[in-house]
Amino acid sequence: MSNEVPSIAEPDSLENRLEELLEQTTESLEPTDPERALELYLDDKARDCQEATVDAHRSRLGFFVDWCDDQDIDTLDQLSARDLNEFRVWRREDLNVVSEKTQMDSLRVFIEWCETIDAVESGLYRKVDSPNLDNGENARDTVLNAKRAQEILAYLERYEYATTEHVCWVVLTETGVRLGGARALDVGDYQADAETPHIEIHHRPDSDTPIKNKEPGERRVAITEAACDVIDDYLEQRRPDIVDDHGRDPLLATQRGRVGTSTIRTYVYRWSRPCAIGRECPHDRDPDDCEAANNEARAARCPSSVTPHPIRRGYITQLLRAGVPVEIVSDRCNVSPTIIDQHYHVRSKEDKMKQRQEALDDVDGRGSSYT
Repeated sequence: MSNEVPSIAEPDSLENRLEELLEQTTESLEPTDPERALELYLDDKARDCQEATVDAHRSRLGFFVDWCDDQDIDTLDQLSARDLNEFRVWRREDLNVVSEKTQMDSLRVFIEWCETIDAVESGLYRKVDSPNLDNGENARDTVLNAKRAQEILAYLERYEYATTEHVCWVVLTETGVRLGGARALDVGDYQADAETPHIEIHHRPDSDTPIKNKEPGERRVAITEAACDVIDDYLEQRRPDIVDDHGRDPLLATQRGRVGTSTIRTYVYRWSRPCAIGRECPHDRDPDDCEAANNEARAARCPSSVTPHPIRRGYITQLLRAGVPVEIVSDRCNVSPTIIDQHYHVRSKEDKMKQRQEALDDVDGRGSSYT
């Protein structure tokens, strides 16, 4: 029996072995250009997701593809953790922390998917850094409260009366409908002469206006006489005499046809800037030097500007604060009570306590202290 102690490999030999393993790993990757990888990813995602969801991923990840092109990254196997960090720093210039998180989370999912086709090194997705949000930060940063909404509507009422942009804001703030639902409206979906004036939301995927929850999301949403007045004047005086590519009469229309989702976002970005409606800038910016104020194409860079979804969030929150039962809000806005509680219930603890107290008082007819 030999008493020899096994020799320990020399450092140089270990280093050489590691280099060999790295080369073998690199050689096993399939060189895939970023744009091709994105199309494959979106095709795969389209099997299980709504078109609007796929379009959202296309928009977010399109920035990454463009950045790779600017950096001369021709194939994804060239990507490193440092590249991913540099991309994040680049995108951060145009985004608030909530939007930055959305972008980076989408990128992480994409990079992880790229591993399944051997386009990037294993485990690279773990190197995609995303900001952590404080508890409730996402909700606070993405709510257009009722006061701001009314200020914007008052301005549009005075200076942009019955324009497509004004009607778009009226529909969004009056009903809390999703962006896709607002875009899907036809003139015939507006029922001003019904016993209860309302709009009808329909799922019409064959003519390019699907809604998020498909047929179960179809519903009638009552609107006020004030909203009807604006829409009536728009239809009589301002709406372009136009049909869309499918021969339908879109309610929200431009000279080119039915408004696109990007157009609706533009309307919302534009008028949610405080300076656009004559309010003082809350960010201590000089309007003469602020690119968000001087260039409407960059209105989204204003920290106060929002997308359409915060209007919906603010609308739902307003209903809840007014004491409207969750079940009624759920039916009107086509969102489950669970989702309302998780993502839309942006109320203070004081608000919630008072509403619980009022509900219990109604039940027992006296001032119950249970909350």
